[in-house]
Amino acid sequence: MSKEKFIDLSHTIENGMITYKGLPAPIICDYLSREDSKKVYAEGTEFQIAKIEMVSNTGTYIDVPFHRYAHGKDLSEMVLENLVDVEGVLVQLEEKCQNHSNFPIGKEFFEGLELEGKAVLVHTGWDRNWNTEKYYENYPFLTEEAALFLVEENIKLVGIDSHNIDDTRKNTRPVHSHLLHAEIPIVEHMTQLKEIPIGIPFTFTALPPKFKGVGTFAIRAMAKIHSSAS
Repeated sequence: MSKEKFIDLSHTIENGMITYKGLPAPIICDYLSREDSKKVYAEGTEFQIAKIEMVSNTGTYIDVPFHRYAHGKDLSEMVLENLVDVEGVLVQLEEKCQNHSNFPIGKEFFEGLELEGKAVLVHTGWDRNWNTEKYYENYPFLTEEAALFLVEENIKLVGIDSHNIDDTRKNTRPVHSHLLHAEIPIVEHMTQLKEIPIGIPFTFTALPPKFKGVGTFAIRAMAKIHSSAS
């Protein structure tokens, strides 16, 4: 019998939470509170309607071409086939990233893997520092050479569980530039990649709202693990 297990790979978005230093935290509050709703609805009936104010780069989010390029595809133009149930490849680098500061992830870590048409998820273990000062500094990132290699391999998507897929000590963003130019979405600030079992097939889903004129937004990212039981 075939079984499916779902693993949530997203951080919870909470009021006041900082994802990226310099960007404002989300404000999550009541637009209509349950108490106020009692004045509107019949006795015994109450509702809550939330009000959320946040920048699109909040929590676990996806970048699509419009984020980098004015004429690139925005969220509303991305095809579902590249975002839902994409066959995944997990690249395990946690041990290496634990022992180095600003660890550059080069193309050698992707060579020899079957990547074409896959969602490539890079497990650095950096999510253990989420919501701490350490999260924003000395984090692992992809090199430009790695990005070019992934483009050549014709992958569908790449994700990482660290602060940024680029080295932000510089003001260039070559990894974003190459991947998004090739219409390869990027998922950043992932978590719980350690829960994906080694050697068992899985698919990856990263589905954002269908906004026009927006190039990045928070998502509910997940892995679906396919296993068999007798």
